[in-house]
Amino acid sequence: MVPGVSHTIGPQPAAQPSSAGESLQHAQRSTVGWLKADSIASSVLILLVLTGVQRLIGFVRSLLFCRWLEPDQLGQWDVAWGFLMLAAPLAVLSLPGTFGRYLEYYRAENQLRAFLLRTAVACLALALGAAGLLVAMPGIVARLIFGSSAHQQLVGLLAGSLLAVIAYNYLISLLTALRTVRLVALLETVNSAAFALAGGLLICYWQPSAGSAIVAYGGASLVCVVAATGWMRTIWQQAPQECPPMPHRQFWAKLLPLAGWIMLVNLLTNLFTVTDRYLIAQFAPGDNEARLALVGQYHSARVLPLLLASLASMLAAMILPHLSRDWEAGLRQQVAQRMNTALRLLSLSLTAASGLLLLAAPLLFSMAFAGKYQQGLSVLPWTLLSAVWFGAATMAQMYLWCAEKAGKACLATALGLAVGVLMTLGLLPQLGLLGVVLASAAANLTALAAVMWFGCRLGLRADRGTWLALASPLALCLGPIAALVVVAVVAILGSPAVFLFLRSKHM
Repeated sequence: MVPGVSHTIGPQPAAQPSSAGESLQHAQRSTVGWLKADSIASSVLILLVLTGVQRLIGFVRSLLFCRWLEPDQLGQWDVAWGFLMLAAPLAVLSLPGTFGRYLEYYRAENQLRAFLLRTAVACLALALGAAGLLVAMPGIVARLIFGSSAHQQLVGLLAGSLLAVIAYNYLISLLTALRTVRLVALLETVNSAAFALAGGLLICYWQPSAGSAIVAYGGASLVCVVAATGWMRTIWQQAPQECPPMPHRQFWAKLLPLAGWIMLVNLLTNLFTVTDRYLIAQFAPGDNEARLALVGQYHSARVLPLLLASLASMLAAMILPHLSRDWEAGLRQQVAQRMNTALRLLSLSLTAASGLLLLAAPLLFSMAFAGKYQQGLSVLPWTLLSAVWFGAATMAQMYLWCAEKAGKACLATALGLAVGVLMTLGLLPQLGLLGVVLASAAANLTALAAVMWFGCRLGLRADRGTWLALASPLALCLGPIAALVVVAVVAILGSPAVFLFLRSKHM
């Protein structure tokens, strides 16, 4: 049974003439309406609108955190947030990641209640175990995350926030698997807004520290979980009460292999994203406060690039269904042509946007950031370069997904991660923050090159114009004007391909 249809499972209450009964029935109908599965077209529209709102809220929040927090406190928050992103899926073995593949299978078998109950109990037990481990070893955990046992007071806050984030991720994975895109998008937007509001209030009226940001982040996740209890109750009530027998061994043998692959992908992706800041916190010259302040400087230099990287990820996800349709139709050469042109458009657009951001950056750093992050401003061209190459690698990976070569995408990420770690360890002591951003750029370039190499072996056949577009972000190191000139020249040379891409009937 699909949630949201008119019939329900189990005995129905008798009609009540009272206004209270009518209000209850109206509330139930409203709850079920929110759980109605959305069509693909409406899903895309909702996703685009609310994703834009989320990005705007997140961008403004990042600006305010940079302005209100001192560099060392901002650095503490950065590594704490990275830990939560890394630990949340790892702690529960990425079991919620399997919902998109197996929830409909077990619902069709009338075993949805058993599926939800077993995964919820397993995730709860694993989450409590992970949080308990943090609380039991605060000194060790503080040294691993923050580089010093002096920050033990933050470990308890991290443990509580970890539980809230895991519960929120479980909720979002479940609602996504049920295809309730409007509800997922609403909760994501509420989560972002609640975090921004709570973070701002706690920093301004409690204490301007990383602890305020950690409490706000966990609190925002908890608010969304509590707010969704009505929908969760409806999902449970709609599931068949009597389930056919399902042996535990057979159940976990189906879920755990996929969960293992998802956990590997999550681990590699998150490590690729957060490793450089942890290396700064552990190995940068100076005392612990100086190292965390350097993380804060790096955070300020990543605010604008992260906006571009998130835009690239969204565009890559949108183009994948179109490429997959042509791939399944046997139009492999057409897929390769469109991927070439998509890479040109994305690389040139992000490079042009980066050039414009570089022009506005001095004013932004002096006014919005209160002039506290001059080191971040000095390395901004390199972080923007990394963001463009990251976005291009994300787009190019869609070709590997079409070819069902996810393992090669993981290998490319692992290669980039290895290069980034080795270069950071070698350059950080001599060059400081500049060494870190150079290593990050090299890591993203390595991942991009590996993805392109795998893609070309599978028929991508990148042409000269694509390689020029992918190399064009290097001009950011020469200044914003040089970058914009290079973009204009490469765009003019590739204009026929761009015109054909835009005129494509299939896109």
